[in-house]
Amino acid sequence: MDPIVFTAVIIASMFHATWNGMVKKHSNKVTALSAVILGHVPMSIIAIIFLPMPSFKSLPYIIASAFIHQGYNWFLLKSYNLGDLTKVYPIARGFGPIIATIISIFFLGLLISKASVISISLVCVGIITIGLFGYKVINNLKIVKYSLITGFFIGLYSIIDGYGARVSLSAISYMSWGFILSSILFPILLKINKYDNIFKNIINDGKAIFWIGGSISYLVYGVVIWGFTKAPIPMVSALRESSIVFAIFIGFFFLNEKINLAKLISITLIFVGVVGLKMF
Repeated sequence: MDPIVFTAVIIASMFHATWNGMVKKHSNKVTALSAVILGHVPMSIIAIIFLPMPSFKSLPYIIASAFIHQGYNWFLLKSYNLGDLTKVYPIARGFGPIIATIISIFFLGLLISKASVISISLVCVGIITIGLFGYKVINNLKIVKYSLITGFFIGLYSIIDGYGARVSLSAISYMSWGFILSSILFPILLKINKYDNIFKNIINDGKAIFWIGGSISYLVYGVVIWGFTKAPIPMVSALRESSIVFAIFIGFFFLNEKINLAKLISITLIFVGVVGLKMF
């Protein structure tokens, strides 16, 4: 992978872990996640004003991405409701790049080296290891099911956004229009499922996450979208999920979480996989 793309995505993954830590620490996860999603809007509007419009060819990708993100957001919340997301969400983050790799190779004809496939696999297995050895996961297959479904949506939107950004001729503008549409759809989805007072809750208890978390999330995914246009989507997707390593350290230093054997194994596998992505 190109050194500039590699470095940019690694730095983005660090900040990805930061805003996830903000959501994880918040007492109301629905409010926190809503604040991040709606917090994409201010920077999206600025980008739309100053950047060129995405090409008409990218319109179907924008619409598809926004709807697929609703599936991701909903099953993410389902995972929150079922159990400790810090234990099961790594399954989703690790499964996403696997889905993106399978679709890219077997359905879209992407050609990547065996060494790259092995590197992607190591990153994914390392991430999933954290979740599979979570104490609540082994005895609750429903949690695993929802986590895998979440990961499936991650893989889908990675593919859609990767190809959509490439045909858009303006990757950040493409992403911004997708975020705007997603911010319209998500409150509707919550309302249908009887989550009320979302805007009021954000104003009362989510302003910091709206401005800080939303802005960080926007910038992070902007780097990832740009990376999708410069390198194979499965490789960028897997590298992005190395944010789990930084999340582990955030949990250890700021959230009083322990680093156990499963996490040490995970860190090792991810590190070897990331080195492989850089070399191959």
